[in-house]
Amino acid sequence: MAAPMEVAVCTDSAAQLWSCVVWELHSGANLLTYRGGQAGPRGLALLNGEYLLAAQLGKNYICAWELQRKDQLQQKIMCPGPVTCLTTSPNGLYVLAGISENIYLWEVSTGNLLVILSRHYQDVSCLQFTGDSSHFISGGKDCLVLAWSLCSVLQADPSRTPPRHVWSRHTLPITDLHCGFGGPLARVATASLDQTVKLWEVSSGELLLSVLFDVGILAVTMDLAEHYMFCGGSDGSIFQVDLCTWPGQREKSFQPEQEHGKVFRGHRNQVTCLSVSTDGSVLLSGSHDETVRLWDVQSQQCLRTVTLKGPVTNACIMLAPVSMLSSDFRPGLPLPHFNKHLLGAEHGDEPHRGGLMLRLGLHQQNVLGGQDQLRIRVTELEDEVRNLRKINRDLFDFSTRIITHPTK
Repeated sequence: MAAPMEVAVCTDSAAQLWSCVVWELHSGANLLTYRGGQAGPRGLALLNGEYLLAAQLGKNYICAWELQRKDQLQQKIMCPGPVTCLTTSPNGLYVLAGISENIYLWEVSTGNLLVILSRHYQDVSCLQFTGDSSHFISGGKDCLVLAWSLCSVLQADPSRTPPRHVWSRHTLPITDLHCGFGGPLARVATASLDQTVKLWEVSSGELLLSVLFDVGILAVTMDLAEHYMFCGGSDGSIFQVDLCTWPGQREKSFQPEQEHGKVFRGHRNQVTCLSVSTDGSVLLSGSHDETVRLWDVQSQQCLRTVTLKGPVTNACIMLAPVSMLSSDFRPGLPLPHFNKHLLGAEHGDEPHRGGLMLRLGLHQQNVLGGQDQLRIRVTELEDEVRNLRKINRDLFDFSTRIITHPTK
C-alpha cells in the first residue's frame, strides 16, 4: 500500500491566477487550483476532508469548494462581518470564525450558529482546535490568548461561560498559535509582536517556556514529535528552538550567534506562515516577499522556492484526503445554509414561539412587547458600542506605536 501523499496548500493576497494552489510536496508538481476570491491570513481550513473553506480578505463571507470541483464555487457562507481568522474542528462537526472581537461557532450538520463568544477586546487574529476537538484556542490583538472547553461553551450560557484559561503574559498583539498533540493535555505555542514565543500547557494553564528574540514573531509551529519549535520573524529569518535540550530555566533569550545552524535564512520579508511535514524532515514557509520555500530541517538548506503573485497569506502541509485525489469522489452531505443569527434571537432564521429572545452584548432579555421602542433602543446601544470600540481601538493603536517606535 502506497504511503499517503503530502501536499502543500498555499494562498496569496493577489489571487490573480487562482485563489488557492495545491502542489505535491516533494516533486513540486501542481495538482489543483481553486478560483474565486482572495483568502485572508489564517483564513484557510479543510472541512471533514471534503470541502476547502477560505475566509475572504476584508469581505464578510467564506468561500467553500468541494475538493474535486475546483473550478466551481460551491457556496458563499455569509457572515455578520469580515472574517479575521477561520478554523474547523478535526472531527468535522464545527466551524469556528473570528469576526472583529467575537468568536462565532457553527454546527456543520445543520448550519446553526450555536454560540457567539465575546471575551476579546480587539480583533481575533488566530484560532485553532486541539487534535481531539475538545478545546479550542483563540488569540487576539488585545494581547490575550484564551483556552476554551468546547463542552462548556455548548452546554452553558455563553454570556456566563468563562474561558478555561486566560493567558495574558504577552504585551503586544498575538500573531499566531499552534496546538500540539494530546487533546486536553496538549501544549500550545503562541507568537507575538512583543518578540516572544511562549509555550503553555492546556491541562494546567501553566507557562512552560518563554523565548525572547531580537525581532517580532509572526508565525510559529512545531513538528509532530514536538522536538523543535519553528518561529518566523519579521526580518525574514526562521528560528529553530530545540525543546528537548533546552536548559531548565523557563525564560531565556534566543541568541542567533550562539545557536549555530539553528536559523533559516533566505526570505527577504516577514515570514507569515510555517508548517512541518509529517516526518519532521521538511519545513514549509510563506512570506510577504511573495515566495513559498521548502527547507531541509537537518541542514537548514532551501530545497525549493515557489514564487507567487502577492504576499503569502496561508501555506500549510497536509496529508491529501482521498477526495482530493479521486475525480469520482463527492461529499457525503451537501453544506447547509449557515445562519447569521443565533437560534431564538430576534431576526433569526428560526421562529421563536411565545416571545422573542434578544441578545445585547453579553446580556439576554426576554421581549414580549414594545417592539418599535425596543428596536430604537437597540440601535442607540449598537451605535454607542461602535463608538466605544473605535475609541478603544484608536487608543490601543496609539499605545502600540509608542511602544514599538519610541521617539528618539
